[in-house]
Amino acid sequence: MTIHIEDLKFLCIIGILDFERVTPQDVIINLTIDYEFNKNEFINYAEIIKLIKKEMLLNQYYLIEDALNDLISKLVNKFLTIQKINLKITKPSILADTKVSVSTLFTI
Repeated sequence: MTIHIEDLKFLCIIGILDFERVTPQDVIINLTIDYEFNKNEFINYAEIIKLIKKEMLLNQYYLIEDALNDLISKLVNKFLTIQKINLKITKPSILADTKVSVSTLFTI
């Protein structure tokens, strides 16, 4: 099975520039998770969203790359049936004329 979480948008502190450390900015999370489905051990997508938002707000990452690696580690450790994660974090407002994203694919 594959879970798709698309365009999860919220405000958080992320970035290395001075203004990014004091003013929350929009981030957009896109995520697909392939997992072994079992009726007795399914993955609750609401828990995934809660975990992502909590970690992003709590950790106030300097680099998107650090956020990606940390989120994947936490998701894999919490949801043991995960086989593959494709995670993309977008900062839609950091530059006036474009969106900037970083993504990674992790396979177990």
